[in-house]
Amino acid sequence: MHYVKTVRDFINRKVLVIGDIILDHYIWGKVNRISPEAPVPVVEVSRENFLLGGAANVAHNIVSLGAHAAIIGINGEDIAGEALMRILEQKGVDCRGIFTENRPTTVKTRVIAHNQQVVRFDREDSKYVDGRILKGILSHIYSVLNNFDAVIISDYKKGMITHELVEGLLKKTKPKNIFVAVDPKVGHFGFYKGVSLITPNLMEASIGAGIEISDEKTLAKAGRILMKKLSLQAALITRGEHGMSLFENRKITHIPTVARKVYDVTGAGDTVISAFTLAHSSGASLEEAAVIANHAAGIVVGEVGTATVSPAELIDSFE
Repeated sequence: MHYVKTVRDFINRKVLVIGDIILDHYIWGKVNRISPEAPVPVVEVSRENFLLGGAANVAHNIVSLGAHAAIIGINGEDIAGEALMRILEQKGVDCRGIFTENRPTTVKTRVIAHNQQVVRFDREDSKYVDGRILKGILSHIYSVLNNFDAVIISDYKKGMITHELVEGLLKKTKPKNIFVAVDPKVGHFGFYKGVSLITPNLMEASIGAGIEISDEKTLAKAGRILMKKLSLQAALITRGEHGMSLFENRKITHIPTVARKVYDVTGAGDTVISAFTLAHSSGASLEEAAVIANHAAGIVVGEVGTATVSPAELIDSFE
């Protein structure tokens, strides 16, 4: 089965990940009482841990799938920034493209009791990178681009992905025919004109196309609008328990989900774009790459917390 051969070939691939780097901080505990000071639960903390989020999780997914990943992004001069760098280096991600900025590292802290999220705190400064720092980022991209088979833009709207950045990137990737995939964010669709692939979920596709998706007919219309408006090679719309739909030229392929159990969809989009990009740059057609990405997603949603997939798990899933 050539899906297996494609997955085995991931080891020879190099992907450049550009985007918003996030540190996911989890505080776990239990609630046995309500605070006497205010009508809020008192969480007795039992443990806490840090995981990679945003573009950092995409890079982690690439490495877990057996390939080489380098990341370009910004973090702050703070403890969270140091923790992020430490985890990325432990995972084997090339961090030479991380620029330290005078802003806090983006941290999402989730307090979880009895497997339920009680509250989430976000620490961030989402102003767009510009001026000197944007110049530095672009010149770093230009100096390393030739070493990579594909580029993934992981946009979480935390300031890293700007119109100028994408334009500057495409100026160099287009002539070299380098595949550029984008995990998009609502409000930024105009930035992505000319990229190879976008991987929105239903809500993002609906807003990006400007039409409400309520059935397969409106889904088809939204996909066609996005393809035309953004001059894409392909659009992969993820549809939760209904799997995903791939749009190319005049063709639409609906791929049913392979997930047996869905526990947690956190980070599933990061896994989809990583597996798709690796598969396509390993010689799979767009449709074959979508099938491989669908299998990878089916594995991660069966686990709690932001998860990744190994080549062995992916091969098992096909067999």
